[in-house]
Amino acid sequence: MARTLHCVVSGRVQGVFFRASVLDQAQALGLTGWVRNLPGGRLEVLAQGDDGALEELAGLLRQGPPLARVEDVEAEWTDQDRAFSNFQIKR
Repeated sequence: MARTLHCVVSGRVQGVFFRASVLDQAQALGLTGWVRNLPGGRLEVLAQGDDGALEELAGLLRQGPPLARVEDVEAEWTDQDRAFSNFQIKR
């Protein structure tokens, strides 16, 4: 099963095109999974793929898009039973 990275991003991360940015970056890196807003203003990402690409995505999450202000990224490596076929924005 594919390696999985689960992240929760805190700060000014909603309303600043963060989900769209993560979608573009994940697709460019060949990752699958999803990104969604959480209640309370945080962002959640679940991504699967190559370790190197996942590490790169984690670094991009720490930066965020230009209008964002990332305060913290909680990252956890897991092994998922479920495999995703694409990367999408969950509502």
